[in-house]
Amino acid sequence: MDHLTERQERILRCIREEIAATGEGPSIRRIGQLVGLSSSSAVAYQLGRLEEQGLVSRTGRRWRDCHMR
Repeated sequence: MDHLTERQERILRCIREEIAATGEGPSIRRIGQLVGLSSSSAVAYQLGRLEEQGLVSRTGRRWRDCHMR
């Protein structure tokens, strides 16, 4: 597994907390708001990197359907 950047760690924490609070993963926009990224594509890029590393997965196309590993 590659080393996680601080931003990736914040995104993982955000996903974990949102799933614990609501029972589902946050949207890309919500993640951006929580970690301070205004670009949805930047959030999507980071999520893709985390998915490649096997730290998160999604059952559909939406990131609200994501799961922590």
